[in-house]
This record gives sequence, structure tokens and C-alpha cells, in this order.
Amino acid sequence: MPGKHVPPTIEETAFSCPHCGAYTTQYWFNVFSNRVDAGKTPHIVTEAMVENFKNDKNLDKETRDRLLPRFRKLASGEIELYDRNDTTYTRYTLENLHASKCYNCSGVALWLHDRLIHPTIRRGAEPNEDLSPEVVRDYNEARDIIDRSPRGAAALLRLAIQKLCRELDPGEDNLNQNIKNLVARGLNKRVQQSLDIVRVIGNEAVHPGVLDLKDDVATAEKLFSLVNLIAEQMISMPKHIDDLYENVVPEDKRKAIEKRDGTTPVTPATSEDGPTEA
Repeated sequence: MPGKHVPPTIEETAFSCPHCGAYTTQYWFNVFSNRVDAGKTPHIVTEAMVENFKNDKNLDKETRDRLLPRFRKLASGEIELYDRNDTTYTRYTLENLHASKCYNCSGVALWLHDRLIHPTIRRGAEPNEDLSPEVVRDYNEARDIIDRSPRGAAALLRLAIQKLCRELDPGEDNLNQNIKNLVARGLNKRVQQSLDIVRVIGNEAVHPGVLDLKDDVATAEKLFSLVNLIAEQMISMPKHIDDLYENVVPEDKRKAIEKRDGTTPVTPATSEDGPTEA
């Protein structure tokens, strides 16, 4: 079974780590700083510097082995919480900026006010694996921007839903007609109602002041679920059932079922063959 998932939040001391995904304790830190000397720029560790350090013959093996992993981590762009183990006085406090460190993987996350800014994580469930690449592209782009622009994410998801409906009902460009045709093919009534909400909101959105869309994070997350619900009911489930039917039910039984339901032409038996039995 998958482990417990608790979204990262600045209001808790335990949540699912944005680095390793483990639900575990998180240690919180205030962020302090020292001013860089006038005329100088921040010191950045590069891959070239790591190579020079690794090949420096003046270094003893113990020092190289102790520092090389840290330098490689810094050169990769990862944030490192480093204990200087001294009493260096730091004059400046970076207010509204905090860090959390994972008990499980030691990964460091940065928070601006109440918002996670590093590492970037995607909200919403993974897209259904049966979605087309074009729909998945819009879906994942919405996951990438939802924290910065919930309205933009919601707009992308509405576009993804429209594309999905047109893929399921090719040749028809009208979403209202798409919904009608999908209902005729067995679309769940609750999903149909959700689609009509998307359709009505999409129509009203072009008239400023007519409808308060309230496109917040919660709304966008519901649209993620709707995309996957449609794909599950109209693509994945039929595919799974078809696969079971083809691979579990013997061919002679399938033919008998098809004959019973009149889904395939039945070849009349000849007198030489005798009567055909189901």
C-alpha cells in the first residue's frame, strides 16, 4: 500500500517530503546571512572547480574524501544546510524566508512566506496513462504553474478537457454536442454534470463581470480529477474489460455471446454441418 501522503506546509512539523516523498519529521530553520564584501560577488562552486579539487595532489586523501561529496552537491545546484560549527556573528535575518530539512533524506526545502519555492513540486495526481500526449502536455503544464497561477492552470485544464472530449468524439467540435454523444455512449451522469459546469464556465468567462470564476488552487485540483475521471471511464475501463474479455473468455464462448446479442453476422449452418449449438 502507498504510504501516507500529507502535502508540504509551513504549519506542520511532519509532512511528505518534497524531495523523497516520505511522510516524516521536518526540522525548521530561520535563515540568516552575512553581507558579501563590497565589489565582490557570491561564491559559486562549479563542476570545473570540483575537478580541480579532486585532482589537487597537495590535498591529503582524508580531506579530499571528506569534502568532495559536499562540493559535488553544491556544484549540482542543490541546497546544503552546512553547520560551520563556529560562533560567526550574522547581522542579517532574511525574514519571510525559512528552510525545512527532512529527517529521512536530509533534503532542504525553501519557503517564501507560506509558499514552497524549492524544490518545485507538481500538484495534482499523475495523468492517466491512457491520455494522449497532447492532453498530457496541457495537464502537466497546469501542474507546473498551479502555485504561481491557479487561473492559468484552470484554463489549461479546461483546454485539456475540451481536447479529450473531441478525441473521444472525433469530427465534432462543439463541446455541448461532445457531451451529449459521450452520455449516449455511457458517460456517468455525475461526470456529465461536471463537464457541463466546465462548458458553462468556459462560455461565461468571455464576458467580464458576468460570473465570478474563483479559479483558485482548489478549483484547479478538482479539474485534474475530472480529466482523469473521464479518461478512466471512457478509455481505461473499456480497454481493461476488452482485454479481459479477449484473453479470459474462450473464442467459442465469445462467438456464442456475439451470436446471442446479434453483434456479429452468424453464418447459417449447412445440412452437412448439422445444427450449431451455443
